[in-house]
Amino acid sequence: MEIGKFLVFALSLVPVATVAKSIELSGKDLETEESLVNKKNKPYKLQLNKFADMTNHDFRNSYGSKVKHHRSLHGSRRRTEFMHKNTENPPPSVDWRKKGAVTPVKDQGNCGSCWAFSTIVGVEGINKIKTNKLVSLSEQELVDCEPDCGGCSGGLMENAFEFIKENGGVTTETLYPYQAKDAKCDALKMNAPVVVIDGHENVPENDEAALMNFNEVMIMQGVFTGDCGTELDHGVAIVGYGTTVDGTKYWTVKNSWGPEWGEKGYIRMQRDVDAEEGLCGIAMEPSYPVKLSANNPIKVPSKDEL
Repeated sequence: MEIGKFLVFALSLVPVATVAKSIELSGKDLETEESLVNKKNKPYKLQLNKFADMTNHDFRNSYGSKVKHHRSLHGSRRRTEFMHKNTENPPPSVDWRKKGAVTPVKDQGNCGSCWAFSTIVGVEGINKIKTNKLVSLSEQELVDCEPDCGGCSGGLMENAFEFIKENGGVTTETLYPYQAKDAKCDALKMNAPVVVIDGHENVPENDEAALMNFNEVMIMQGVFTGDCGTELDHGVAIVGYGTTVDGTKYWTVKNSWGPEWGEKGYIRMQRDVDAEEGLCGIAMEPSYPVKLSANNPIKVPSKDEL
């Protein structure tokens, strides 16, 4: 039986100097200002981008999810079932973008709402897998209405998953568009859900092998292998994995900083590293939404009906 799932997780924010657009880099390009950040012999190349004039402190305050703060408020992650613990023999590579299960890269703007964006990637993906319909869903509904997170001041993905479950679903981005700021919850829009889930499950911590079981789920030029610590402060989503021609294993990660960042909004991060928590803490707190059937609310309201 084919099993579908999309994985979201928190990680330590990559320092601003490595948050780089480099899809179109050439050797000649690197002779100019980009050479300032590419002096070391690394398997990835960097380029200055829209974040380059921000300090790390300002960057984290504006874009981070403040995972440590919210974890202290809500306590440690609770243990859940892990239905895929016995999955064996994952394929050598997966890319859910090619299977039509990933919406275009979005931009959270100057708002620490990455927790909402990574949650929505997971729900959009599992809904596509179960219903064969890709629907762009509303991050703003989570920012405005999820009571246990802090909107633009950060939050936790498992809280957002449970909110969607308890609220009877989440509405579309078209009906409840993103504003990149905290706003009052629009109850009419919130009460027009179009996609439901049955909850979420947490992946065992510090176990990259367990992440490989997500073969049905669901920056730089090259694979990022740099130092970034393990103080979790940003939410993103794994949408695939693979291995480069030189044998470097990587995770394909969808970010929420717009398509100008990284590899058109994505980053390939080294996989199967020596540290049990994974690069940048990628294996420390992963989770995924659960959707057991293709059922969703029957009627999709129009804007005029709200």
